[in-house]
Parts: sequence; structure tokens; C-alpha cells
Amino acid sequence: MPTPPPDRSGITTEHRNPASGNLHSLDVRACVDLINTENRAVFDAMDAAADTLAELIQRAEPGFTRGGRLIYLGAGTSGRLGVLDASEAPPTFQVEEGRVVGVIAGGDAALKKSSESREDEPDGAEPALRSLALSDDDTVIGLAAGGTTPFVRGGLRVAKRLAPGCVTGMISCAPIESPPGADVLIVLPTGPEVVTGSTRMKAGTATKLAINTISTTLMVRTGRVYQNLMVDLRATNDKLRDRAARIVAELTGLARDDCFALLDDAGGSVKHAVIMHRLDVSRDEAEGLLTEAGSRLDRVLDR
Repeated sequence: MPTPPPDRSGITTEHRNPASGNLHSLDVRACVDLINTENRAVFDAMDAAADTLAELIQRAEPGFTRGGRLIYLGAGTSGRLGVLDASEAPPTFQVEEGRVVGVIAGGDAALKKSSESREDEPDGAEPALRSLALSDDDTVIGLAAGGTTPFVRGGLRVAKRLAPGCVTGMISCAPIESPPGADVLIVLPTGPEVVTGSTRMKAGTATKLAINTISTTLMVRTGRVYQNLMVDLRATNDKLRDRAARIVAELTGLARDDCFALLDDAGGSVKHAVIMHRLDVSRDEAEGLLTEAGSRLDRVLDR
């Protein structure tokens, strides 16, 4: 007879939600209202975790600034969210490919087809982490709604073994003790789900908000945003060309057509275009100024 799995009944994300006990009998509008009401707990959870979120980001910032990576470990919904955040970083912030990485139990195939059994492997993340050649400048963040996923918890231990100086964090949507290998534990107390145990709902939403906050703040702190504008944008399609022109217009006061012409002269780079106009310099001169300033537009314009 197979050994029974661990009893997870004490984990809050597995508890029954008293507000949804009659869920099966609700009409459509009542379902919508109930889910909306329960989703408000996500924002309370983010407020509760603000201090530890800030602590993790502050620890990660020096290494990330030196060229380290932000690496997410997860399984199922959590893993897919990590991969999603990693895949959106390059087009949004022009950060180099591979600076934000998502590692999911079961590999890329698990993005479309569930491979839940792979999350039970405590050493399952080791091949991926070894292939990344972890360094002390990297930050590894485990994502596990209930905080118990062996793939994630084991992955944090592996990370510390491979790069003892790397920063590690754990994001859980249930109160747990900090797992071995985690420097910072972030708890997002979202409580029981509308559908018992379905952590793709509140827990997934809170996790998405948390990792958006982490990656976006690191991008802001490393100069990829000026004011609240996406200045590392490179115009590579019609939508991005339109956005880039509007950003250049905001920062230069030029007419729309002139912004497109300036962007063409700048090779599609918003930063270069703004510097070229504001300081009346060539593209090569703008490149030199940016290089001296560590690619930070604020240090070029606000000096």
C-alpha cells in the first residue's frame, strides 16, 4: 500500500471558505459578487506583506544592479506566474534576456499541460539551477501558495548550496515557518479560496501582484524608468512606436511627427532620442553620455 501523502489540512489555503458553502446553488450574478468580495482579501494581503516585500527587494537590489539575476521557482499556477513575469521583463524594460528567469516544475511543457507530480521532487530544481551557474549576485524566490511544495523548498536549499551568498526568498499565501534556505519569508494571507484549495484564485492573484512589485521595483531602481515612463522602450512594432513617440513628446514637447523622425534618428531608442533633443547632441554622443551614467536617463538629464 502506498505511503499516504502529508496531511495539508492545517494549511489555510486548503480550508473551506464559510462564505462560499452554498456556491453550487448560486446564480451567475451571485457567483460574480461572491468572487469579487473575496478578491478584496488580496489587497489586504499585499498590505500585510509590504514590509517583507520591501526587505527582499532591498536585499536583491545590490546584486541585481551588478548584473545578477532574478530567478523564480514554482510549480503549477505559481510556476506559470514566475515564467510569465520573466517573459514580460525584456519587452517592457529592455532588460537583457536571462536577467529574469522562471523555473517551473516539469519544464516548459508544464506551462500548457499540468505536471503536478513534478512538484513533489525536492531536488527537481537542481538541474535548472546548476545550468544557470548561480552566483552570489543572483536572487532566487520560491513561489508556493501553501508554502509546502517540495520542488520549491528544496530548490531554495539547492540555491544556497550552489551560491551561498545569493539572496533567497519564499512567497507563501499561508502562514508557515521560514523554510531552510530562505533569507526572507513573505506571507500573503489570502485565506481560504471560494473553491476549496483552488489557489489559482486569490492566492494566484496575490502572487502575481507580489512578483510584479518585486520585478518592477528592481527595474525602477536600476534606471529603466524615468518619472513614470517606460524609457527603456525600443520601438519594434506599431504599438510600441506609438507609445515611444508619446513618451518622447512628454519629455521633449515635440510634435508627434517630429517624435517619429527623432526616434528614427535614434535607432528607435527613447533614451537616445530624448538626450539627443534635450542636450542637442548626436546619437553617438548620447550613447557616450548614457554609458558614463550607467544607462540612467535621470543622471544625464538631471545633472
